[in-house]
Amino acid sequence: MIASAARRSTSPARTTINLSRIIGSWAADFPAKAAIHFDGLDLSYQDLWDRIQKTSSSLQVAKGDRVAWLGYNCPEMLVLLFALARRGAILVPLNWRLTAAEHRTILEDCKPRWIAFDRDFESHARGLGIHALEKGNKGGKESIGSDADDALIVYTSGTTGRPKGAVLTQAALICNGLNSIHAHDLTPSDHVLTALPMFHVGGLNNQTLPALQAGASVTLHRRFDPALWLADVAKRRPTISLLVPATLQAVISHPAWPSTDLSSLRMMNAGSMVVPDSLIRAFHARGIPVGQIYGCTETAPIAVVLRKEDAERKLGSAGKPAPHCEVKLVAGEIWVRGPNVMRAYWNDPAGTAAALTADGWFRTGDLARIDTDGYYWIIGRLKDVIISGGENIYPAELENILADCPAIAEAAVIGVEDPKWGEAACACVVAREKLDEQTVLDLFRNRLARFKHPRRVVFLDSLPRNAMGKVQKPELKRLVAGA
Repeated sequence: MIASAARRSTSPARTTINLSRIIGSWAADFPAKAAIHFDGLDLSYQDLWDRIQKTSSSLQVAKGDRVAWLGYNCPEMLVLLFALARRGAILVPLNWRLTAAEHRTILEDCKPRWIAFDRDFESHARGLGIHALEKGNKGGKESIGSDADDALIVYTSGTTGRPKGAVLTQAALICNGLNSIHAHDLTPSDHVLTALPMFHVGGLNNQTLPALQAGASVTLHRRFDPALWLADVAKRRPTISLLVPATLQAVISHPAWPSTDLSSLRMMNAGSMVVPDSLIRAFHARGIPVGQIYGCTETAPIAVVLRKEDAERKLGSAGKPAPHCEVKLVAGEIWVRGPNVMRAYWNDPAGTAAALTADGWFRTGDLARIDTDGYYWIIGRLKDVIISGGENIYPAELENILADCPAIAEAAVIGVEDPKWGEAACACVVAREKLDEQTVLDLFRNRLARFKHPRRVVFLDSLPRNAMGKVQKPELKRLVAGA
């Protein structure tokens, strides 16, 4: 088991370490310090710890019980996570972008005892057929959680097939927090701005939980809004924030971008498999280094990190392996092993066996190369490789070039049948202004080997995406086949 960052406990059970004790420790050290700022109000570490203890003691749950959460970002979700961890129970955050039918599929898989929700989703939640969370224990001994217990079941976005529930233990979250503290040099003096949704490990585990683990403060947005993000950077003066390519683009494209004071930010981080260089350079031009985090739901997610000091000289790299896990390439595929890796897929032994080796390595399905300095560069997905005339083409390379073109709003590259080469690259483009095929093809001249260039360009009004915003390439291939 992994000991948390907490140095002492305010709980009588001193021999049991669990995720919630992190908050108890900081409440003992800095009770009045702001832990979370939300909707104009501060919640101190003592306030947060009091809520966790009160919620924990009133929950009608046993060790191993699942409780689903449906709602926008709010402190109540974090209180529930810590309170459940204190009891050895499990939080199942639901993606609020999904339909009721999709939610029912997930709930049937994990069978939660209760569902908790915020006011915006009450009607939806009550229609899912799960009892609303009840509080008020009726006697009996309370279960006591430990870091060996499961803490989260986070469902993957389900780009193909049914979503799978990655089971993350309390130890995995604590270890991931240590990796994040390393990636960001987090200290109690930091102030993290969280705008990404916490139903996903990106919004929850990349910076938010690690910030609380480090004793820092978090400004929490209910949901992402570029105008609010810019306004709060200027007003609340955060030191760190995390965005993904779509939200980076929204911030940079906002009219307030040129005039907003960003000087409080000592760094940004970008969380995605591949981040277009143009987006990173826009922040570098404002004097803000942009690091990167590579990982996935199953790795909690932090596995490879590009730290602030390497942001410019290794622009575009995912970085080096985080210190509290192992990373290696097997036939070009990234494998990760460590206490941050999921325990299993919930209720899916076949899927677990396919993803995890007998000695604990998780096969990510992502492809990378390592440069002479030991830095990882992501080049695509294992199942996304285009084999053209016996040569491998990795769509991420082409997509990065397309993303640098101001006239292109979004783009994706897929493989299509080719009578001469067997398969060829096809660029699917959503134009921001008038474009023709030759102009797009010219973007690759002198930048990539000729065999990698797209043989075809298809213009679309939008790219098909799933609820997490990932392009659904099987659907895209069907659209192109019918074009």
